[in-house]
Amino acid sequence: MEAIISLLLVVGVATGQPFPPPSPACDIPAIYNFGDSNSDTGGIAAAFYPPGPPSGETFFKRPVGRASDGRLIIDFIAEKLGLPYLSAYLDSIKANYTHGANFATGGATIRRVNESWFEHDVSPFSLDIQVEQFNQFKDRTTYLYNQAKDDSQRQNLPRPNDFMKAIYTIDIGQNDLAYVFRTMGVEASRAAIPDIIEQFANSIRQLYGKGARAFWIHNTGPIGCLPVTHTKVVNPAAGYLDEIGCVAGQNRIANEFNEKLRAKVVQLRSDLPKAILAYVDMYSAKYQLISKAKDLGFKEGFTICCGYHDQDNDIYCGNKGKINGSEVFAGSCKDPTKVISWDGVHYSDAANRWIANQITYGLFSDPPLSIIEICPENKGANKLSLASIRLNSYLTPLT
Repeated sequence: MEAIISLLLVVGVATGQPFPPPSPACDIPAIYNFGDSNSDTGGIAAAFYPPGPPSGETFFKRPVGRASDGRLIIDFIAEKLGLPYLSAYLDSIKANYTHGANFATGGATIRRVNESWFEHDVSPFSLDIQVEQFNQFKDRTTYLYNQAKDDSQRQNLPRPNDFMKAIYTIDIGQNDLAYVFRTMGVEASRAAIPDIIEQFANSIRQLYGKGARAFWIHNTGPIGCLPVTHTKVVNPAAGYLDEIGCVAGQNRIANEFNEKLRAKVVQLRSDLPKAILAYVDMYSAKYQLISKAKDLGFKEGFTICCGYHDQDNDIYCGNKGKINGSEVFAGSCKDPTKVISWDGVHYSDAANRWIANQITYGLFSDPPLSIIEICPENKGANKLSLASIRLNSYLTPLT
């Protein structure tokens, strides 16, 4: 916590003005999450098939439908808000929706694509479908809550009034970029970005129309830094990789996507006057972690804990395959807590914890409010933009 206080003092000096006082903490009774595998807590596992061991081994001690050895960032957000981990909307067995629901599914995209889960791991539950599922969920649970004769019939249902007080978290877009890279090529893919962003905005507008007022929106991460991509790079041409070894062209497109997403969020603030929309710079948080991995107690940023990947072979985490004629099981590394990447695409519990510590305190969000301050009451509390503040230079590990 001292690191955060010091950081805020530095910001005040750097900008020539005192940092505004903290906004009042909000009463946030529920989380409704939308996204892809970065925040899927069991949706795609319920729809198709669950991941097997060693998924979940570090924290949950068993597979729990998450693409990690433990918790995801959305789990740490729930912890920060003092709420239980979210039940997946698609998993009805022993689900408790009192404090929200998770509509995210692994492989999800913002706009619908003409590919399948079985071909390219693309989810059929794109963002517009997730929003429609939420609409049905809200209507149905509100009806059941109001028709219930006693509290025992309401015990796993959200309170209707909580929908407007809930926070709506969204982490999606990486699979859209992966799809256009695969089908259009990296440089040509920028032509698809405006339509993707507009479809994203339409989903926000629909949620607002159903009463959502507090939005916590993650931009897309540095897709060019995924270790599974890094393993395919051999003898790259000059400039193909950036200074830390990430694929520069892919990250340029990710940054263009994020710039347009940020501009759209600014526009939505005017279009949706009763809402507060926080834009969270996940790209910078993740890039910071990868570039300073050893300083933060991790191995170098491209180590993969679970799975076997090289230029010619891919055996994904928990699967078997053949390497040079011998069968190989792609198990986990000895100490996942020292590795950023769990499976070459998704982050480890330890990495997710570090990232969550940065973003939930408001260090990468615009407006720079912590997660507990994101509610309509604080809509005008802090107009300071982080765009001109170089926070990354001052970040230290948080415990």
